[in-house]
Amino acid sequence: MEEGVGFGGAWYSSQKEHWLGWLGEYDGPGAYGRASIPSRDARFVYNHIQCAPMLFWLAEAVHVPSDDLDCAFEAVVTAPKRNASQCAALRRFLPWEDVCEKLIDRTHGAFWCRFRMNSTR
Repeated sequence: MEEGVGFGGAWYSSQKEHWLGWLGEYDGPGAYGRASIPSRDARFVYNHIQCAPMLFWLAEAVHVPSDDLDCAFEAVVTAPKRNASQCAALRRFLPWEDVCEKLIDRTHGAFWCRFRMNSTR
């Protein structure tokens, strides 16, 4: 992936720190000069981040199965070396719905996850 920690002048020392810093400044331009638009949900954030290592870290942290992580990693390293291309490749194997399910399961338990996923269909 050749991006982030250990490559260039990243302001963060881990992808966890990257996430916390990025979200902590989400209401304003942050380190990336983004437009400040209210009412963005987690799905929007996940689908618009342009850092594959950041997305991969989240999927790994919520215990997405290793086979899915392996497929996503292979897709990223074979994608064109552009952030948007690499993130699109990763999201084909790790879509928001899968990561969200694992995230909710880790924070609220399996019952809440099933309730939440069924209520959005």
